[in-house]
Amino acid sequence: MKQKKDVSNKSSLFKSGIAIAVSLLFFVNTLNAQNALKTGSWRGSLALNDSTQLPINFVVQNALEIYSIIFYNAEEEIIANEILVRNDSLYIKMPVFDSEFLCKINENSISGVWVNHARKEKNEIPFNANFISKTCGNEDYRPSKNQCSLQGNWECDFSPNSKDASKALGVFNQATLSKNITGTFATETGDYRYLSGAVEENNSFALSCFDGAHAFLFTGKIKGDSIVNGHFYSGLSGHETWIAKRNNQFQLRNPDSLTYLKTGFTKVDFSFKNLEGKAVSINDVRYKNKVVVIQLMGTWCPNCMDETKFLAGVYQKNNNKGLEVIALAFERTDNFDKAVKNVIRLKNRFNANYDFLITMKTGAAQASEALPMLNAVMAFPTTIYIDKKGYVRKIYTGFYGPATGNKYIDYVLETNRFIEKLLSE
Repeated sequence: MKQKKDVSNKSSLFKSGIAIAVSLLFFVNTLNAQNALKTGSWRGSLALNDSTQLPINFVVQNALEIYSIIFYNAEEEIIANEILVRNDSLYIKMPVFDSEFLCKINENSISGVWVNHARKEKNEIPFNANFISKTCGNEDYRPSKNQCSLQGNWECDFSPNSKDASKALGVFNQATLSKNITGTFATETGDYRYLSGAVEENNSFALSCFDGAHAFLFTGKIKGDSIVNGHFYSGLSGHETWIAKRNNQFQLRNPDSLTYLKTGFTKVDFSFKNLEGKAVSINDVRYKNKVVVIQLMGTWCPNCMDETKFLAGVYQKNNNKGLEVIALAFERTDNFDKAVKNVIRLKNRFNANYDFLITMKTGAAQASEALPMLNAVMAFPTTIYIDKKGYVRKIYTGFYGPATGNKYIDYVLETNRFIEKLLSE
């Protein structure tokens, strides 16, 4: 997905003390009886600015003195189990993404920062949480009485009437007489994954998501079949306005049409190092006479995570039929070993047994330079489908993940059919 700009304030909260503990006990869960982290439900928030808080629901569990924390985004559960409690310090390593919480425990509260290492600067957001109850569950704590509904599809305009204007499809679910909302925004470069929130008494609403890579908050007000006064916050001060109108007929451009081969090209060509540091080329013998799916991705990208999970299953099902998958990783680091470490975490998380190559490049512009036969790389992921003769048959921009509902179901069915067709040729 095309990324919005985040701007964050520096905070150096207790880093030195945590760093010493982590260096000695990294990836170890430790329980200290005097300052134990309470198990049960917690309400957390990230302070995006002085008046804007992004809510986070999570549950702390402790089995045999080993902690785990479940973060909730609508029906999604993100389980973090790389946790360290030492005295009054709490360290939480988020799964898949290169981010962490560095916090202090004070009986019924937690305070500290969330640090996103995928960003080189301005990457810390103040974090606070309060203990709610021993009951473990995803309790909604946004109080309101429902006045109107967001149910359905919405044609959305972000940054309207500006040079950065873009379209999105809002897909929201809200049961009758319920204040609770789930859904997402699909764009031409991906989706915003699992969002949840509520409609408040004055018909204003908030939807949010925290997945370890991004902190998204959408607010707005329902006025008949329109949404007005919409605001989107990404991180501390990444911000733009948006408006919408209810429109069940609205469609985005076809993802197959956005990135394509330049005139005169029928194939792609590249060579990058694999996780062992060995050069691998699309022209290697192992890919000859095979159907090959090339995934342009990064471990910092939530849509890429969703696609990796999907492709891991596709590869497992079809590898013995002649399918190969090659992921080209565009990591946000110039350190090869760190890039490898990040990719291995993702690879192991989803049992993705196909090839991952480290490009040592980052961003859409450098991805376009790495594959100059393409008109442009607009988004991560971008997926290239190659037939047994080595010809490019389709290039798909972005990814409609499971949060998009029927769009994801249609994507899965269509992609599986297309791969089966290429394998049968």
